[in-house]
Amino acid sequence: MASLSIRLDLGPGIRVGPGKIRLLEAIAEHGSISAAGRALGMSYRRAWMLVDELNRSFAEPVVEGQVGGRSGGGARVTPFGGRLVACYRAIERDAAAAAARHLSGLEGAVAAS
Repeated sequence: MASLSIRLDLGPGIRVGPGKIRLLEAIAEHGSISAAGRALGMSYRRAWMLVDELNRSFAEPVVEGQVGGRSGGGARVTPFGGRLVACYRAIERDAAAAAARHLSGLEGAVAAS
């Protein structure tokens, strides 16, 4: 089945695509960068670097650290980060709907493997 992958180029060196969005969704789900990275099969270092890149790319943070109690700290997606995810997913849905007819036409042209 053909699919569409969207990457937003928001400025010089500022790119947001499916990997960063999945990471933000995993942070929101797991409450930590390390747990999100593990869930996605990504090292903590890679996950942290992507979060840092996102945070430096926007005027407001996308992810904030949380001070922990007995069980340690964590991370949370900020309201702006939530809006970024929602906007990306809306763009993705709209683009997929607009491209569906074209993609299905191309699927039939793919050589059998």
